[in-house]
Amino acid sequence: MGYVRDGFKTLVTFANYPSVRFQEKTVTPPGMDGGGPNDTTTMRNTKYRTKQPKKLISMTNMSLNVVYDPLVYNDIVLMVNTLQLITVTFADGTTNTFWGWLDKFTPGEAKEGEQPTADVVIECSNQNSSGAEVAPVIS
Repeated sequence: MGYVRDGFKTLVTFANYPSVRFQEKTVTPPGMDGGGPNDTTTMRNTKYRTKQPKKLISMTNMSLNVVYDPLVYNDIVLMVNTLQLITVTFADGTTNTFWGWLDKFTPGEAKEGEQPTADVVIECSNQNSSGAEVAPVIS
């Protein structure tokens, strides 16, 4: 079993916009969320509250910190809320491909002596453009 020893270089690509005008500084890949417990406690319990796991799983949002070309605004207008395949390529070449969309692009403060960056939030949908449920593909 191999573990990624260094996060460099983790990249994100968008199927509909492969040449988007930003580059990754940091990447926080999507996680998994079970949604918390289902409370199964009843008046018949005698000492403990009881609970069981939910059946469905959510992918958590992913985030990026990027440097950008100011012309990226043209891309962002087209990408926000546009459902598409998104691929995270990890440093070891493993990929996580899932359906989602760019939800937020928030430029940071621009100041002398520092490279301007922006924060990007990607929402994971687990649903393709036809509305079918689609699990992420890890390969």
